[in-house]
Amino acid sequence: MKIANIISGAVTVGITGHIRPDGDCVGSTLGLYNYIKDNMPEIEVDVYLEEPGEEFSYLNGIREIKHTPVEGKVYDVFFVLDCSSLDRIEPFVNQFNSAKKTVCIDHHISNTGFADESLVIPSASSACEVLYGTFDEENVSKAVAECIYTGIIHDTGVFKYSATSALTMTIAGKMMEKGIDYSDIIDNSFYKKTYVQNQILGRALLESVLFYEGKCIFSVVTSKELEFYGVTGKELGGIVEQLRLTDGVEVAIFMYQVDDGEYKVSMRSKKIIDVSTIAVSFGGGGHVRAAGFNAKGTPHQIINRIGTMIEAQYNELG
Repeated sequence: MKIANIISGAVTVGITGHIRPDGDCVGSTLGLYNYIKDNMPEIEVDVYLEEPGEEFSYLNGIREIKHTPVEGKVYDVFFVLDCSSLDRIEPFVNQFNSAKKTVCIDHHISNTGFADESLVIPSASSACEVLYGTFDEENVSKAVAECIYTGIIHDTGVFKYSATSALTMTIAGKMMEKGIDYSDIIDNSFYKKTYVQNQILGRALLESVLFYEGKCIFSVVTSKELEFYGVTGKELGGIVEQLRLTDGVEVAIFMYQVDDGEYKVSMRSKKIIDVSTIAVSFGGGGHVRAAGFNAKGTPHQIINRIGTMIEAQYNELG
């Protein structure tokens, strides 16, 4: 599957990704946007996303992203990137439904195959890695390379997660050869935290709880705490990753309150537990070692349900 073939004859192209866009979502959508702008300037192309974090402001085209749908606009081809199900592209689902052709490029094992054409590679490190395979290498500009590299480092945790492969490293190396400032991309988009982000991270770590004989850890941030620190869900990135690094822990769980009796849950595992199956059972999705979902109930009730599923997986493994 090559982008040039997919959009051959198209006059208008729309692009979107999942709600609460992370580095791979922003990188893949803008990577495709810049590739089309560079190589097929006659095509009108738009990107639709919720507003990305300021840490991605270096990416070309970030200020051109549309944050609200354009009513009545019908695209010849509409792409969805880094997204496993149609409900995850709200509020742009109407643009998807009205398009003449829809295409999904993804790497989530939970992908439901909702588009007319799909390229889903669950073994890939990131949607950016899958997307890169649809490009002609000689037509990849520095601007595109910055996007692809950004997505890869965010979804691999800077090359340390299990989905990182020799191909992942090869693609990253090719992006570096385009002259990108790879060290700044890592420092400023992945590691850098504001003072308030460090405060909420510290609180989440201080209030964390070990369970299941120290194999699991969880932490919860309530809406009152979010209000006290003046942060939203966008500022909470990296907390679940830090929890995962706790000595002896296999599964890390981080929750923050999004409504009365409802929490956004992120899960990470190291080598044993498949967190994607747990997420799917809650109506979410993701990868074997990284997944998420929304759940209703008290934190105690949610953790008990998750704990039961983790225990069942351990029992199956003997």
